[in-house]
Amino acid sequence: MKPLGSTELRPVESHSQKLIHLLMEREFLNNEGLDLVTRLQHQSSGRPISTILIDAGLDEETVQRAVADITNVPFSKIELQDVSLELVKRLGLEWCKEHTVIPVCIDEKNYLATISIDELFLTDTIRLEIGSQVGQMLSTRRDIRSILEHLDKETISKTSSFDSVDDDDPFYAKVKSTKVVDLEEEAADTCSSPVVRLVGEMITRAVRETASDVHFESGDERSQIRFRIDGILHSLMESPTNLHGSVVSRIKILANLDIAERRLPQDGRIRATVLGRPIDLRVSTVPTPTGEKVVMRLLDDRNIRIRLNELGFREESLTSWKQEISSPHGIILVTGPTGCGKTTTLYSSLQEMDRERLNISTVEDPVEYELSGITQIQVHDKIDMTFSRALRALLRQDPDVVLLGEIRDMETASVAIQAAMTGHLVLSTLHTNDAPSSLTRLINIGIEPFLVASAVNGVLAQRLARKVCKKCMKMKEPNDKEALLLEGYECEKIPHAVGCSSCRGSGYSGRIGVYELLIMNDELRDAIASNPTITSFRNLAIKRGMKNLQHDGFAKVAEGLTTLDEIVRLTA
Repeated sequence: MKPLGSTELRPVESHSQKLIHLLMEREFLNNEGLDLVTRLQHQSSGRPISTILIDAGLDEETVQRAVADITNVPFSKIELQDVSLELVKRLGLEWCKEHTVIPVCIDEKNYLATISIDELFLTDTIRLEIGSQVGQMLSTRRDIRSILEHLDKETISKTSSFDSVDDDDPFYAKVKSTKVVDLEEEAADTCSSPVVRLVGEMITRAVRETASDVHFESGDERSQIRFRIDGILHSLMESPTNLHGSVVSRIKILANLDIAERRLPQDGRIRATVLGRPIDLRVSTVPTPTGEKVVMRLLDDRNIRIRLNELGFREESLTSWKQEISSPHGIILVTGPTGCGKTTTLYSSLQEMDRERLNISTVEDPVEYELSGITQIQVHDKIDMTFSRALRALLRQDPDVVLLGEIRDMETASVAIQAAMTGHLVLSTLHTNDAPSSLTRLINIGIEPFLVASAVNGVLAQRLARKVCKKCMKMKEPNDKEALLLEGYECEKIPHAVGCSSCRGSGYSGRIGVYELLIMNDELRDAIASNPTITSFRNLAIKRGMKNLQHDGFAKVAEGLTTLDEIVRLTA
């Protein structure tokens, strides 16, 4: 590993001084790196020096080996075959996860692998309760958590870790009574809850709860962390404002951002392994009067593995959409507001294509998910690598299908139209409220109406509706107002959201797509060529068979998938 920077050595605490001197002797740290460590210490006093060193960019294994050398506690990189499954069952997997420890047996001797030398009381407790000698061993958080997650999925039952222990066992009673860590209380006590652990736990929890975004927001008196789940923000916890700066610094370090720059917005990316699978996080920071706000967008590649028939298309719409993406040329648009699932629909559509026989390329800003067998290009406006320039380059690469992240201006739209008119299939997105508006939007940004009519094959408008929680929903007969809205739909009873612990009291769990598919025909093309008003064109599209968003949403209410209130909220 290359050393970090250079500046004067500053005095630190006794234990910290030993650790820093050892790392500098081994050329893992030099004086400029120490300057960064000192600044991080000032931002969050009381945090262990080993945690701050890891925040500063040193490899965790390097730091832990150095700690082991100065404390005479053995260090080992543990693997799954080293784990003592018998002791895991006795201690309880949840207890091990709570304390980030794992019992191992190496060279026929039992150890408790921990991430901190301060966990000696745990080994003493275990030694007293199980009646055998157990030593302490240092390891890395990454190795311990990876093994615990593996055991959680494949080896140890999630529901009961104490099946082999008698109820009157004193250690069983002690572990069983262990309280779940209170995150708010832990966050208030920075000594017992390092910021690096807080950030890691928030990301892990966000993945568990299928959150799409995590918001770290600073306030005058309290800061808060909020998750966006199923499109709605939920407040998770509050913390002292003096902890917020340390949290922001930790996230910036992970995303390779400038921790000293607090006046300008910054964007970065974090690649991590959470719960045994890779997760990408897009990080955005903006300055506010009370401190920087950080928003992390979680990009889970499981989202792009969803097949089209799992997104919520009705059978008729699904058949029509598959025919459209099988066309040899033309433009297909997906439209809707930010966060409505356009990217998921487009990637699921690409998954339906023959990637071995077709040359498929994408131009994106940013590249959110990596797909095998597809050429993906990242837009960089600062170096003039724009959508239009990248698309022009791709057209010289013999493409069959081009996915254009977004049509933003006339230049990009013109190149997309040209590609569609010269035998290429172009998939792209627009930000409009419904499908008919997309065609008039292209005309408004400067594309000739006859070109729009000739090039566009179809437009899919979509929203994501929250699905009603199956565990707590109640089926009720619609009242007069609801019955009027649902006239023509066969449903004697419709679902109503109630709220329970499983759905966090919201009454909803998960989301499903609501779609409006406009397929162009000769009559609609003729109408577009005459540059109609949006109202007249929308009415003509509905007259010619287009089912609007509200129609598709009401059909899903009749099927018991969501509530009428949710559809009205989305489509009003």
